[in-house]
Amino acid sequence: MGKLFYGSTDQPIEMPDRVLAHVKVVVATKLRRGESFTLSWRHDAGTPRGRSTIWIQPSIPLRFVFTSSEPELLDPEHLKSLANDASSTAGLIVDFDAFADEVVETRAPRTRRSAKV
Repeated sequence: MGKLFYGSTDQPIEMPDRVLAHVKVVVATKLRRGESFTLSWRHDAGTPRGRSTIWIQPSIPLRFVFTSSEPELLDPEHLKSLANDASSTAGLIVDFDAFADEVVETRAPRTRRSAKV
């Protein structure tokens, strides 16, 4: 389970590494452009029912912590959909179940450096 540390709180927002990897790309892209937006999600089982929304903007510190040391394989279509959502008036709404339904390799392949001969 990955963690998104938001603002000055030491209480992280937990989400699966695969979800967090996609969210990180969208958030970084929007913030690099100086664009603010909302990020919303439904609470997971085991936590009080409900949903949360945070305001993402460049002056609020963010830290992404992944459980795995290997990078996630990103789905370009899913990234495009999330980026479009982040640009909408509703903001980026993360559905953990949408990622759970994907049956794909989730780790990016390791690259090997070949020796020059």
